[in-house]
Parts: sequence; structure tokens; C-alpha cells
Amino acid sequence: MIIRMGAREARQKLSELVGRVHYGGDTVILESSGKPMAAVVPLEMYDRMMAEREARFRVIDEIHAKMPQVPVEEAEADIAEAIAAVRKRNAVRTVLVTGASAGIGAACARAFAGAGGRLVLAARRTDRLEELAAELRDEHGAESHLLELDVRDADAVSAAVDGLPAEWTEIDVLVNNAGLGRGLERVQEGSPAEWDEMVDTNVKGLLYVTRAVVPGMVARGRGHVVNIGSVAGHEVYPGGAVYCATKHAVDAITKGLRMDLLGTGVRVSTVDPGMVETEFSVVRFRGDRERADRVYAGMTPLAPNDVADAVLWCATRPPHVNIDEIVVKPTAQASATLVHRD
Repeated sequence: MIIRMGAREARQKLSELVGRVHYGGDTVILESSGKPMAAVVPLEMYDRMMAEREARFRVIDEIHAKMPQVPVEEAEADIAEAIAAVRKRNAVRTVLVTGASAGIGAACARAFAGAGGRLVLAARRTDRLEELAAELRDEHGAESHLLELDVRDADAVSAAVDGLPAEWTEIDVLVNNAGLGRGLERVQEGSPAEWDEMVDTNVKGLLYVTRAVVPGMVARGRGHVVNIGSVAGHEVYPGGAVYCATKHAVDAITKGLRMDLLGTGVRVSTVDPGMVETEFSVVRFRGDRERADRVYAGMTPLAPNDVADAVLWCATRPPHVNIDEIVVKPTAQASATLVHRD
């Protein structure tokens, strides 16, 4: 019943698109019905198109003839149930994103909302989270739960995760995005306070959130942790010793966590971007926007959405597939320090 309707609709669509056919020697003019459009195609191509179309219709009709006749209402109900089952099996459900108030974190929230996810948005700047939640609701119809959270505070992280409302406790995807860089001073000139801030956020904060969320994933036998690393976790550059050390630690934690979770059904990935134009450089240079802008001068860096696309792709693979690592850089960047500029 449904297939026959599809065949009829296809024929109707073709008749709408091709109002009149004009033969002229070895060419055919297809004139659109109701629209000022026409296409000129070789007669041989037109004949082949028509033959293929009729063959497809014959196959559809033959299949339909062998199908039991089912009332349209029942067929539609069965199809809707099957579609719902597939969506439930493959859907991105509840996603927790740290550092969600801007940059890559906000882009990940938008990407997962667009894929049908519901978001637990965690960050220190709640005003930004409220704006983002309103955007996700208006543009994607996505639900959001907001957490004012500093990932450096282990007790606050545990309390926030333990205190989630019952309908938000089953975290399916954790995106450990919160992180920052501070300064480009040599080690002998660096600030221990800024070292602490990077280590506490990039390493310990990631561990605190992972420790709070992953046991629930293990208990349910499913889940996915996606850590946002960096090319700085694969290389070291002058003035970046401590920041690079924190991102090397993220790489080590990701690999070790994947080993620890073997056999649990929980997947672990890392997405390691190169130069991405976000607030990162403004924060690194303590609010000096002019200096931050020079980082990206004369080249096209990644946008946060580019990284979010990779994160979403990792999280939407079939359950038997684990993407260990994605390194993504701008075309103009060959390494942490080698960049082509116009």
C-alpha cells in the first residue's frame, strides 16, 4: 500500500517537472510545467532515463503485488513504530558538556541539540548558559539543564552530578571540554599560579568530572567520553611547556581510561584540534585582544563548529565502533608552530 503510493507520487512528480517534451533531431527539450525552466538533453540519454524509470516502476509494482494489503492507517502506525525504535536505538540522548558557555563547548551543545540530544550545560558563566539554552530551545526544540560549575572544585563537581534531577541522571555522552591556556612565558619566567590554574582545570578538572559521571555509564553498560585535547598533546613548543604538559596528560588519561573501561560498553575518544578561533588566545594573553588576533592573522583557522562536527561524528558511530583519536587542523597549519600565512 505504502509502496504503491510512493510509485504514484513519483509518477506525479515527474509529470509536474516535465510538462512537455519536444523532440528535435538527436536532442530532446524537457520543458517544466508551470515554471520558466527547460533542459536540453541528448535523445539517447533521454531514452535511457525513461527506460530506467520504467524499470524501477515495474520493480516497485511487482514488490507491491506480492505484499499483503494493509489499511493505510495500520501501515502508517507500523512504520511510525519502526522509525521510533530506530531513533531510540541510534539517538544521541543526554549529553553533558563542560565549558559550555562559549567556543568549542557551545558549538558542541549546538551540534548535539541539532542531532536530537538534550543537554546538561556546565560552566561558570550562567548568564551565557541561559542564553545558549534559550537558543537551543528555540532553534532545535532541545531541553537543557544548567549547572553553574567550576570543574576545579572536586566537591562541587561531585555534588552537581549527584544532585542532577532523576530525569537527567543518565548521561550518555560526556564532552570534557573545559580547559584553558595561560601565557607563553618560559618556565624560568612563568607564574606558578597560572600553572596551577592550567593543571587544575585541564587535568584535575577533567578527572573530577570523569570520576563523577563514568560510574553511571558503567552501571548502564553504555556511554561515551569525548575529551577535547589539542595538537599540544602531541607536540611541545617554546613557551608552552606547562600547557603542553596538561594536554599530554589528557592524551595519557584518555588512553588509560579506554583500557580501564574495556569490556564495559563505554567508549572513549579524544578530539585534538589545532588553531581554533575562540576566546582561547584572549584568555591566554590575559584579555589582550590585539595580541590574540595576531595569532590568526593571515590564515583561516578552524571554527568551533569544525571541532564540534568531529565530536558529534565520534559520538554517533555504531556501538561497536570506537574512534580513538581525531587530530584536526586548519589546512594552513602543518604543526603547532608551522603555519602558512598570506
